[in-house]
Amino acid sequence: MDNPSLELDKVHHQLMTLERPKKLKILVVDDEPDNLDLLYRTFRRDFNVLKADSGMNALQVLAAEGEVAVIISDQRMPEMKGTEFLSKTVPQFPDTVRIILTGFTDIEDLVEAINAGQVYKYITKPWDPGELKAVVQRAAETYDLLKQRTEELRRAHAQMALLTVLVQVTQAASSLEETLTPIARAVNETFAADGCILQLTEGNTLVATQGSYSDTGTVENWLAQDPLTSEAIATGQMQISLNVLKDTKLNSITHYQNTGVQAHLVIPISYRNELLGVLSLQWKQPCTLREDELKLIDLSAQLVAIALTSSRFHKTKI
Repeated sequence: MDNPSLELDKVHHQLMTLERPKKLKILVVDDEPDNLDLLYRTFRRDFNVLKADSGMNALQVLAAEGEVAVIISDQRMPEMKGTEFLSKTVPQFPDTVRIILTGFTDIEDLVEAINAGQVYKYITKPWDPGELKAVVQRAAETYDLLKQRTEELRRAHAQMALLTVLVQVTQAASSLEETLTPIARAVNETFAADGCILQLTEGNTLVATQGSYSDTGTVENWLAQDPLTSEAIATGQMQISLNVLKDTKLNSITHYQNTGVQAHLVIPISYRNELLGVLSLQWKQPCTLREDELKLIDLSAQLVAIALTSSRFHKTKI
């Protein structure tokens, strides 16, 4: 790849055209219908707003919908106070930012909740819409920042783990062929794919030498007939389809229909402008890939290229 940054920019643009930016989810909880409706209308333009009229129902919403960025809860509700409800969300959703609305003075509950890290901020009733919107916007930014840092740590760990595996495989294998399946497994597990194929090339042509891995069994290799693979080899650039069923170039191709692959990424493995092979990552569901994930995949491909080159050099020395 002559210019990895330029290539990633092109792929990122493709992803942006396929995926609209998603609004962050927030959950508003209040037992008074008018207040609940007002909260919904206040935030629906900027967020994907979920509603619940009690703490118990809110827990059910979270169980069905998963993590939300922000929870805004009334304090005085029957059966379960807001602080009690929020405390129950902490173990499963530690990154969610919690805001309490209170119309009375209940200092002990609020201080305890704030000190325990369960409440980011409390707002007194009657609340000012502009003030509340500003607080929720800052809370959403706090959530985004926390998620970004968590993802950076996960990415760094994934890079180190993959690098460790590649070094170990390269040192232990007695031939280039022996490295392929362990590398395919390491890459597959790093990116939570349903299947991975690492196939070598000579010139610009795929050869029989390959390694593959899937948690569910064998991986059928149809890369020689695949348009994404041909394009990756011809251009030297990453090729990707995040939703094959909606991709008019791929949705009628037999091997996608037969194997159930619904997302496919093919990246050429090159070292000093020499094509060594291709790496195929396959998922059985449509997926999304952020720019940082694409960068990690690109870095992984470079690490794989170094590992293959090292193995090939070791083989020639023997």
